[in-house]
Amino acid sequence: MAHRGHTEADLAQVLHTGPFHLALRAALAVRGLPLQRVQHHLAHRGIRVGVTSLSYWQQGARRPQRPESLRAVRALEEVLELPGNSLIRLLGSDGGGPRSDPERVERPPARSYRSLVEVSGVVVKLLAELESPADGGLHTVGHQERVRIGARRELLGRDSHQVVRAHRDGIDRYLAIHHGDPGCDPARVEVSALENCRTGRVRWHRETGVLVAELLFDSRLRAGETYLFGYGIEDGTGGPSAEYVRGFSFAGGQYVLQVRFDEHALPVRCGRFAQATTGAPRGARTDLTLSGRHRTVHLVEHGVRPGILGIDWDWD
Repeated sequence: MAHRGHTEADLAQVLHTGPFHLALRAALAVRGLPLQRVQHHLAHRGIRVGVTSLSYWQQGARRPQRPESLRAVRALEEVLELPGNSLIRLLGSDGGGPRSDPERVERPPARSYRSLVEVSGVVVKLLAELESPADGGLHTVGHQERVRIGARRELLGRDSHQVVRAHRDGIDRYLAIHHGDPGCDPARVEVSALENCRTGRVRWHRETGVLVAELLFDSRLRAGETYLFGYGIEDGTGGPSAEYVRGFSFAGGQYVLQVRFDEHALPVRCGRFAQATTGAPRGARTDLTLSGRHRTVHLVEHGVRPGILGIDWDWD
């Protein structure tokens, strides 16, 4: 029985695309099973899992990793009448499913953990120079990004369109952060206001390729008001790009990421991934098929959780 607006078609889609927590949540909703009842079914199979753990799993606050937890996930596929391995494969190498690829899951990120930590410190410093509070006073309702990769495999640029909601009075700006690929010269990166905003102050750090730009709204928001705006980043100064990632400090609405490749520089593989924190293992991997006509791949995340989402690709 469908529940809370979810349908069998929705469930089939999210079982294919992931991530794990949204697939589990959709399965519970479509089957109409409360967590207490699920726990009861698992107990009949000799598996003890707390309601709190099940709740954390479907919220994305925790991921089942221990052997007994993975055994519970396999049992959940039976309880929720799902295809075999449909949930376990969304856990990547942690799940041990047949579509897992340990070598690929352990593939090192393009940037080292140390470099990412250094970048985090630079971002904090640049935000402080622009007198930014910790959360900026805004919650994201929806965010769509279009990333362009050039013929030299470089990040040419990206366009972002966002809908935000103010959670306190007086908010009149958004601070956009850009982290270029190795070799990026942030002094040559251009920021443009596309819709309902104008460019204010811009700060950058040459060594890390980080730039922070102030986007000024056309009006001052009151708490609860929403605002739609768009901006563009033109880069093209860095070396070959192997991924695009977006970090989320707070839970938000829908996030859509599209990556378009030049017809003369097409990757051999693309995939989406998620990370709980910087330096954590990448999981929830799903292969993405490059559209022959449009040369694009994309991901859609409903109900973003704090953490990192991205698309990476291999050139050779």
